[in-house]
Amino acid sequence: MAARWDLVLVGLAAVHAVAVIAMPSVALVAFGVWWNSNTIAHNFIHRPFFRSRSLNLLFAAGQSVLIGVPQTLWRERHLAHHAGVDWRPRLSLRLACEAALIVALWVALGVNAPLLFATIYLPGYLAGLALCAIQGHYEHAGATISHYGRVYNWLCFNDGYHVEHHAYPGVHWTTLPGRVEAGANVSRWPALLRWLDGFAAMSRSLDVLEHLVLRSHVLQRFVLAVHRRAFRALLADGPTVRRVAIVGGGLFPRTALVLRDLLPAAEITVIEANSTHVDTARHLLDAKARVTFEHAWFESAGDTRNADLVVIPLAFRGNRAEIYRHPPAPRVIVHDWIWRRRGEGRVISIALLKRLNLVRAA
Repeated sequence: MAARWDLVLVGLAAVHAVAVIAMPSVALVAFGVWWNSNTIAHNFIHRPFFRSRSLNLLFAAGQSVLIGVPQTLWRERHLAHHAGVDWRPRLSLRLACEAALIVALWVALGVNAPLLFATIYLPGYLAGLALCAIQGHYEHAGATISHYGRVYNWLCFNDGYHVEHHAYPGVHWTTLPGRVEAGANVSRWPALLRWLDGFAAMSRSLDVLEHLVLRSHVLQRFVLAVHRRAFRALLADGPTVRRVAIVGGGLFPRTALVLRDLLPAAEITVIEANSTHVDTARHLLDAKARVTFEHAWFESAGDTRNADLVVIPLAFRGNRAEIYRHPPAPRVIVHDWIWRRRGEGRVISIALLKRLNLVRAA
């Protein structure tokens, strides 16, 4: 099976070459350099596709010309990265031959198609190298990070399983999904889009907005009204809710205040790791509110499987994708950004850029 997939990668390298020749464009050249380097070339580095050394040398030469990077250079640099040692370029006959082939292509393009070389190939090539640099940076920004998104891993042959790849660099890429590392650093975004994790900083800044809400009765009434409308719509149909677990009480416990009114018979537990937030929420929720507090992180809190409903905040700092994939209760309502619809959704407020997503356990 592994050998069959290797032949698929060989065929895709040929498709890449034909596409660039037949439909040259800056975007295609850039995408090809990035995609091939991180899929076909990367897998070839760790597990050469052919038993014949000559065929492997020939394929590496072809890849060098296609990507514009000597594969010997790419291989030595990448293996040094896995070994955690400094890399220094080392001249060899193989490297010289691959570099000569690339230079020959550039000279041929410069002489016979100077406009194409200057306006399409060169900008696309440099953009592709920039994309590779972004990919390499975000795969290890602070720590080695995995991305388990199905679409990306289908298009890029499980390249997202990066923590697992570093743990088992010699195994075939087809086996990586079966080797998911417990406690691995995970991002909801593939490496090339991981800068979007910066929106997490927006979540951390929500405390500032919470303080503003605490100081304004007008804002409090507005926040409660728009949340009540969204929660009422999502809870209108479904079984009776007897136990609710709210993750993160927040400085202004809007969810507890709303659900206390919408679900008067339900037992409500707020799981909050910040003791200051717990004290503030207790003050705003009177003693008759039927709300209890558990001072803990959600991951280490008491078992929530007995809850009929779990509510996840916008500022949740755990693995939100895992919550969506494996809901910790029969029904889970997740506060999310307005553009991230999952399951059955209701917009809270366009002004707040927020929505509620309802997901159900299988």
